[in-house]
Amino acid sequence: MNIIDTHTHLDGEEFVNDLPAVVQRAKEAGVGRVFLPAIDRKSVDTVLNVCRSYPGYAYPMLGLHPEEVKEGWQDELKVLHAQLADNLQTATSDRFITIGEVGLDYYWDRTYEKEQLAAFEEQVKWSIETRLPLMIHCRKAQNEMVTLLRHYERDLPGGVFHCFTGNPQEAEQLLGFQRFVLGIGGVLTFKSSHLREDLPASVPLNRIVLETDSPYMAPVPHRGERNESAFVALVQQQLAKSYGVSADEVARQTNANVARVFGIDC
Repeated sequence: MNIIDTHTHLDGEEFVNDLPAVVQRAKEAGVGRVFLPAIDRKSVDTVLNVCRSYPGYAYPMLGLHPEEVKEGWQDELKVLHAQLADNLQTATSDRFITIGEVGLDYYWDRTYEKEQLAAFEEQVKWSIETRLPLMIHCRKAQNEMVTLLRHYERDLPGGVFHCFTGNPQEAEQLLGFQRFVLGIGGVLTFKSSHLREDLPASVPLNRIVLETDSPYMAPVPHRGERNESAFVALVQQQLAKSYGVSADEVARQTNANVARVFGIDC
């Protein structure tokens, strides 16, 4: 049974020289679809180029990543909103499926804390207006993120809390948003990770989707290498071990979760 990589940056420069081979390896590993987030206006074009090269296999998102919120962020959002509106009116095979990658990131500093909050809130409104789910990036900002989302909770169409690495209490807080799921990637396989024990104890499989975040955070035994979508199968296999179910059951359930959140037949 095929699986889905719900978060991969295959448009990045890391894949310029061998993208066809990367996609072929993903298909051979049983990856039936890949979802590509944009992080700014420039990456919208690179994401769409990849998706147009692999129609029905690669699906695009649109958003302003919190680490890209800098001087001029309001103008950036205006351009992105115009691109979103045009795409939803005219696109067919390369129609945006998600508002993302958006969110809050206070890991390195809080220089643009207020601006990140404002940009995130604006894009949350886009999600509500378009009924497209959110692909949310959050580092060292869960309290602020949750506070903002609760203002819109009743109207949110749903989405993914991308790259979840938190504890059971943090998982419980996020799962309080009923139409959202957790994105689980290569960190699950790291020796130091507590997710292998914590997830089965606190998160049902019907609230998880698979992801790589490639080229970042490659799973064991590829840790330290360039990550790629084929490696999402290693995440699937580890989830199966952790939950005590078959790999096919992980595929079946996570695909159903993708269909529910993204509205895409799997």
